[in-house]
Amino acid sequence: MIDRIFLFIAVFVLFGSLGMAQKAAAGKVDPTKDVRAAFDRLTDGIRQVDVEKSMSVYDKNGDILFFNQNGSVTRGWDQMKENRVASFAKVKNVTLETTGVRVELLSPTSAYVSFKWKQQQEYDSKLESASGRTTIVFKKIGKDWKAVHLHTSPDNPGPTRPVLDSERVKTDQ
Repeated sequence: MIDRIFLFIAVFVLFGSLGMAQKAAAGKVDPTKDVRAAFDRLTDGIRQVDVEKSMSVYDKNGDILFFNQNGSVTRGWDQMKENRVASFAKVKNVTLETTGVRVELLSPTSAYVSFKWKQQQEYDSKLESASGRTTIVFKKIGKDWKAVHLHTSPDNPGPTRPVLDSERVKTDQ
């Protein structure tokens, strides 16, 4: 009889602790979730050719730096927005595939996202395609995660590769 009671208690404790562990795992919040949401908003804005949506992800300041895939540098949120407005006006049918997306939380207020991308679009009715790798540095500003730096490297650099969106217009060297 005591053996049965002991066995019952052991089974009860085992299943009880498994259930609690599952609840704890299910209730655990992914600390990178909000960074990934900001990244997804940016890529959705590019796919939708939506300047406001894509620019809403970046910290709105004059010191932000964009290292573009063509080797140029764009400095400042206002300049990047001006570039995107000009180029997005000529862009349609964008497909953007991101793979190997890695979100790394560096501290409670800093993170980076690195990924590989392939993009195809029509620019002035001409089909373009390119691919490369990008790293975006994010900073938590207030309640929001904002991109504060972007570095893009093309897979196939060269003078004949197409130049995509923000790199078509004026840049600050």
